[in-house]
Formats: sequence, C-alpha cells, structure tokens
Amino acid sequence: MGVKVKATLGTDKYYTQVIAGENTLITDEPLAQGGGNKGFNPYEILATSLASCTAATLRMYIDRKGWDIPQINVEVDLENYPQTKSAQFCRVIDFGTSEIGEDIKDRLFKIADACPIHKILTNNIEILTKIS
Repeated sequence: MGVKVKATLGTDKYYTQVIAGENTLITDEPLAQGGGNKGFNPYEILATSLASCTAATLRMYIDRKGWDIPQINVEVDLENYPQTKSAQFCRVIDFGTSEIGEDIKDRLFKIADACPIHKILTNNIEILTKIS
C-alpha cells in the first residue's frame, strides 16, 4: 500500500499543514523548541502511527474472532538516541476491564506485532530524497 502526504510550512515557525488525500492535520514543535505547540510534533506523529495501527489491527482480529473486548488501549513511548543512531519504541497494550486468558493474550501479542506499521519499523528502511 502506498501513501502520499504533503507538508507545507510557511513563515509561522514550525506550524505545518499536512495533507493526505482529503484529510488534514497540523504539526508543530513545542514552545521549548521555538514552535507554538499547536499540533503533534514529528516524534509524536511517528509514535501515533504505531499506536493507532496496533489498535486497529487488534480490533480487526478481535472482531473477526467475535471476542467481547470492547476497549483497546495502546500507549507508545518513543525514545530517540541520536548519539548511537538508535531509537526505542515501548508499546503497552491493555484491554480495559476485560478479563482475558493467557492463551488469548499470547495470540493478541503476536497480532500486535503483525500490525503493518510495526512491520515497516522493524524492516530495513530506505529514504530517497530529491530536491526539485
């Protein structure tokens, strides 16, 4: 699946409009970085991609199985370590007040790792850049 997004930044420091198809969101930098804190920062967007994709992937599987699990919570903490050129995502998943057996938890753990964004982030990544 391919996607195309366009980010446009004018003179309002770091306030960026991002368009994907018919959808728009705003990104910005925190006040401490000179931004206006009017939207998610790029690191938050990256962590959001993993969290939301994980939740959607789990929902699809849970619904297909017909399990009574009404709530899925996915929390992602992202730590970037520029000195070592590495990053770490810590993902915590819970299902609210639902009582879930260990066998189902094990299966859901595997399904979470099958989320497409998880797969992208754990594969080799290549970024091609062209300035026109």
